[in-house]
Amino acid sequence: MSVEENIFKRAVADFGKLLSYGFVKEKDGNFTFVKNFMNEQFKTIITVDSVGKVSGNVYDNETNDIYLPMRVNTSSSGFALKVRAEYEKILTDIRESCFHINFFIGGQANRLAYLIFRKYGTEPEFPWEKYDNFGTFKHKNSGKWYALIMNIDKSKLEKNSSGEIEIVNLKISEDKIPQLLKKKGFFPAWHMNKKSWISVALDDTLADAEVMELVGESYDCSENGKKIRKGAVNWILPSNVRYFDVKAAFKVGGEMIWKQSSDVRVGDVAYMYASAPYSAILYKCVVTEVDLPYDYKDENIKINKILKAKIVKEYDDDFMTFARLKKDFGIKAVRGPRTCPDELAAVLG
Repeated sequence: MSVEENIFKRAVADFGKLLSYGFVKEKDGNFTFVKNFMNEQFKTIITVDSVGKVSGNVYDNETNDIYLPMRVNTSSSGFALKVRAEYEKILTDIRESCFHINFFIGGQANRLAYLIFRKYGTEPEFPWEKYDNFGTFKHKNSGKWYALIMNIDKSKLEKNSSGEIEIVNLKISEDKIPQLLKKKGFFPAWHMNKKSWISVALDDTLADAEVMELVGESYDCSENGKKIRKGAVNWILPSNVRYFDVKAAFKVGGEMIWKQSSDVRVGDVAYMYASAPYSAILYKCVVTEVDLPYDYKDENIKINKILKAKIVKEYDDDFMTFARLKKDFGIKAVRGPRTCPDELAAVLG
């Protein structure tokens, strides 16, 4: 990696600031900056092209030749290393004055970081000085990693491959990993437990939404006490009609919010049970969002977080009554959130 690539690897140019800094826009659309340094013994010409890529050279003002020793990292010349250091200072000042820094190198990695922050409120941390482009995402409750974005050489993932690639390591259900590895863009987890982690390419092989779905599973797996599940779960969620009139609030095709006090996840089905005078399951809903913060308290209820669900079906009041739940399915009480037996879910449809 060149000096310029290393310094500007996560930088995005602000072209207006380039002009203010002293760059000149050329006819070809590139921006050029010229500066003498080290008592005018050397000169640098730095170019930022139309897409923001930075290149540059250092010239010996006496000979007007490119000063090549500066490019050799292992040069035994202390003077050459000093020239390189001064050149790096100029580049760094340009970066800090005219560029903003993305968390990661590639477009998909940066989009993923934004989507993760928007959904889970966590930003990447960069704990290793040696690997300053390795970003970890920690669960807000457990403090455990649920995602690790890295840029590595492709040879670490596939034999006979080369070139830099960004990946994200995610924690996934062990029974799901073998199937994912058959698909393009998935690899055995690099540098982590391959039984429970997987590496996903961030080169747009997979859509952002598909990667985020896996991030969600990893987020759940990293929370203390959360079980790794296979597929969606059917729930029965109770409502006390004395405090909340479900008939007035619910409408098929609409969306509802509900207190969340169990391990309900996106994609789960929630059958809404209403207390007397109905004493029956009245609605079928599909959960669309979970773990949404919500601050509410009165003499009857306290709510810290809620879920959102789409109402997809309404039942007649006398279709799935408590008497039938007890007689046909062995459900003796519906006092709090509980899983719905498969045979009941089959009947409810």
